[in-house]
Amino acid sequence: MYDRDPASRHLGMTIEAMAPGRARLAMRVTEIMSNGHGTAHGGMIFALADSAFAFACNSRDIAAVGQTCTITYLTPARLNETLTATATEIALVGRNGIYDVVVTGEDGRIVATFRGQSAALKTRVINEDPQ
Repeated sequence: MYDRDPASRHLGMTIEAMAPGRARLAMRVTEIMSNGHGTAHGGMIFALADSAFAFACNSRDIAAVGQTCTITYLTPARLNETLTATATEIALVGRNGIYDVVVTGEDGRIVATFRGQSAALKTRVINEDPQ
């Protein structure tokens, strides 16, 4: 899935850990990701959290897509800081999943919290035709 995800790769995201219902990704905040305040643009933090959510909800080789998600920004992320997004499955009932993602800075402070709801499709991830 990562190989077919140009957005995550282009933003420099790396997968640090994967397990069923879990994923941990990291991303360094570059200058092009900064906003007018000199901190990380909220959309970049959201993208990291959303990618961690995506990898967690697809971790069982059942294709899933996001239905809804929300994010709360708590502290700014700094230029050149590496952020880590840890996604954890909270519930998986039928085709629906709920995942919480915590984005932390290098010093361990919470930068943002994210909650995503997924819907499973009727296809697999690994054997999915890339076309």
